[in-house]
Amino acid sequence: MDAVATMLDAARAALVGAPTEGLGEERESRWRGRRIVKIGQAWHLGVLLLTDTHALATAEVLRAAELGRRGYTAESARERAERRAEALKGGFDEGEVAHVGWSVIDVAAVDAGGSSGPLAMMDGVPSVRWSTAGGWMPLQAYLRERVELLVGSGRL
Repeated sequence: MDAVATMLDAARAALVGAPTEGLGEERESRWRGRRIVKIGQAWHLGVLLLTDTHALATAEVLRAAELGRRGYTAESARERAERRAEALKGGFDEGEVAHVGWSVIDVAAVDAGGSSGPLAMMDGVPSVRWSTAGGWMPLQAYLRERVELLVGSGRL
């Protein structure tokens, strides 16, 4: 097994029992309209989402909620409220976190020296770009920190 895959498997083992968040997928039909349907669960580790079998790159994160008031001062606020309502309509519980627009990370490509999503091999070290403005950080240290935060928050 390669370095990145091994690190992710170790993180999964450490996360057993830690809280997960919902993975959503956009759907549209004539009868039910637009909605965000829950298709799974994942551990949220910053720019990464880990499922039992995949590593995913995060994208849009929202909380399911009723549409609420209609008088928004900004169009973006109205659109965000509609997205939250679509998650509620698609089966997420009120207040539940929904990750939408995520993409599967090609772990084998990273292990082979390339990059995929926020992961890349930098000078032979598996690394993660933890923000669009931030630099690269060794994946091992990033996972250790994020796993500790998530495991600790689940035990409070």
